Amino acid sequence: MILQFAKPTLLLDESKARANITRMATKAKAQQIQLRPHFKTHQSAVIGQWFQDVGVTAVTVSSVTMAQYFAAHGWDDITIAFPVNVRQLDAINKLAGKIRLGVLVESTTTAVALNSALTNPVDVWLKIDAGYGRTGLVWSEMAQVTAVAQTVAQSPQLRLRGILTHSGHTYSAESPADVVQIYDLTAVRMNAVQQGLANAGLATTVSVGDTTISVGDTPGCSIVNNFGNVDEIRPGNFVFYDLMQQTIGACHYEDIAVGVACPIVAKHAPDQRLILYGGGVHLSKESLRLGNGRSCYGRVALLHEEGWSAPFTDSLITSISQEHGVVQAEKALFDQVDVGDVLLVLPVHSCMTVDLYPAYHTLDGQTIPKMMTNFDLTETI
Repeated sequence: MILQFAKPTLLLDESKARANITRMATKAKAQQIQLRPHFKTHQSAVIGQWFQDVGVTAVTVSSVTMAQYFAAHGWDDITIAFPVNVRQLDAINKLAGKIRLGVLVESTTTAVALNSALTNPVDVWLKIDAGYGRTGLVWSEMAQVTAVAQTVAQSPQLRLRGILTHSGHTYSAESPADVVQIYDLTAVRMNAVQQGLANAGLATTVSVGDTTISVGDTPGCSIVNNFGNVDEIRPGNFVFYDLMQQTIGACHYEDIAVGVACPIVAKHAPDQRLILYGGGVHLSKESLRLGNGRSCYGRVALLHEEGWSAPFTDSLITSISQEHGVVQAEKALFDQVDVGDVLLVLPVHSCMTVDLYPAYHTLDGQTIPKMMTNFDLTETI
């Protein structure tokens, strides 16, 4: 690995990422559950191939643009896990004519608009709120869920694929036990919705063997050992992990596969502070609240030819601005680095940090492009 980084640079440890992918794929396969990973985390066709190497055939994305990108790179079963934006119906219709496309619906208004605008059929997932509270049909309000399902079932261009939820509240869990409790409750609620639809004669209209209950978040899918009665999981962040996942208990420090190489530009001895060229525009402004009331915007490690060291657990990025990151350093770190040296910053939330860069730099000196560096966006406007 070349260590002469002149500016903040996104580094990727391919071996760690591949190990994370293999672990999750093996776990899903052992329970005969489809892994439909969320690709919004890595946004790269090259990394997508690593998933194909372990047998993944269907993916999740967060936008029409991202679906177009991965369809252009050979993926033909894609779910857009974001509520349908009716201003993009033309792009959705074109894409549905090329691949098996799944979309999220949570209102009769959206279902009617979709059916009216499409000439190519799409799979419809009913977006269910099973406890997160962000968006979706509330799981316990079966009259509303049934009304939307009936509208979908009566629409020629819409195929009722199943029900889908995201338990994003696992990200604020305080222990692995809390994550398991959230996951188990989510599965129970999703099965109740499925049974309610079956009782109303609204079984899914896709072929036998296709998925009907789709769940998934990285903390739940990483920590839970028994996925229970679900058909599909959709974690995404697990490909890289981060400090948030480590704090929850979803991974270990050694599983974190990305970091940002940041030059040290100043060193202040009186209070043992290191100033990094690496601020909010390089790391994001996501933070962790620690038990002592401090905020953590990242942890730092030493770079070496094979990668990076374990992080210094008592050295934190305690404040951040647009270009600056301030490290409150422990003596063991402060004494062995100087201005001009480069530290590796482990991100709080890898999805947000990765999104700031056009490409990855691997430990063996390769460059892996991301979606925005090699994709024509004209069709999405």
